[in-house]
Amino acid sequence: MDNQFNKEMDTVTGEVKEEIASKSKGIKDKVAEVGRQAAEKIDAQREPAASTLGKTANSLHEQVEKASSVAHATADKLQDTADYVRENDVKAMMDDVEGLVKRYPGQALATAAAVGFLVGRLFQRKE
Repeated sequence: MDNQFNKEMDTVTGEVKEEIASKSKGIKDKVAEVGRQAAEKIDAQREPAASTLGKTANSLHEQVEKASSVAHATADKLQDTADYVRENDVKAMMDDVEGLVKRYPGQALATAAAVGFLVGRLFQRKE
């Protein structure tokens, strides 16, 4: 009788393990799909953003006769940014940000604090 009980327990245990493995795989697949969809949506916005940055840079270059050397530098930075956005996907950009934070932790922390302060002030005014 104990032998029959052990066989039934082994069968039930095996079925439960299979069910858990199946559910885990399903959840893992869903999470991976959501991540892929989010990355695709962000990637879809890269070209329009790069295009806008490029147009802004071109506009600044056209008006450079009236502007100072600061406008030239700004236009060049905007163009570099447009090229960067156009040439790098979200993962590469995140890797670059992570590298900068590791290389310059103090400046990264100060920047994060400044951005947090500005965002806080923005929301504070709307209330």
